[in-house]
Amino acid sequence: MRVVLAEDLFLLRDGLVRLLEAHGFEIAAAVESGPELDRALAELNPDVAVVDVRLPPTHTDEGLQCALRARRERPGLPVLVLSQHVEQLYARELLADGSGAVGYLLKDRVFDAAQFVDAVRRVAAGGTAMDPQVIQQLLARRSDRDRPLSRLTPRELEVLELMAQGRSNTAIAAQLVVTERAIAKHTSNIFAKLGLEVSDDDNRRVLAVLAHLDRDR
Repeated sequence: MRVVLAEDLFLLRDGLVRLLEAHGFEIAAAVESGPELDRALAELNPDVAVVDVRLPPTHTDEGLQCALRARRERPGLPVLVLSQHVEQLYARELLADGSGAVGYLLKDRVFDAAQFVDAVRRVAAGGTAMDPQVIQQLLARRSDRDRPLSRLTPRELEVLELMAQGRSNTAIAAQLVVTERAIAKHTSNIFAKLGLEVSDDDNRRVLAVLAHLDRDR
């Protein structure tokens, strides 16, 4: 699996290269600026891009904008964005086209190699990998004003948070130490209470839940 990596800090970029290579990824390019990222994405046709939000020359959202431009040129290009802080606007921009194959992680997650590599693979396969803190903020922001959300039980809220991160029923069941049948029942209840169409497609249900949590009143 070929990866284009964009990170301006040399030590972190080098560490990510070594980590990804150790897990069987091929690094097609490891760049440090927006213009370099634009060229790499246009010329190398990677399987997935791992991109720091803030890159030279602007050090604002250069990396994110490069990734979004590349997805307009190549719809569905898998992109995992890394950020120092939770910025819900970045998550919204990534999810706007509704096609999936996107991820948004805080850089702290990089230090959990298994979690980071799992996120890269999930995004490359067309799935969605959202940082738990992004989901927690969306849930917290809506909990006081969204009546359907208030109907969920504490366990259903746990399942919803994991579902929105991009976890499958199997993964959620393993984490909560319950059966897949129990998780299937919880997810069915969640979709019914939120007024969303039930789906067995992991990525589609993630996008549906995030769209519900993030929509404006």
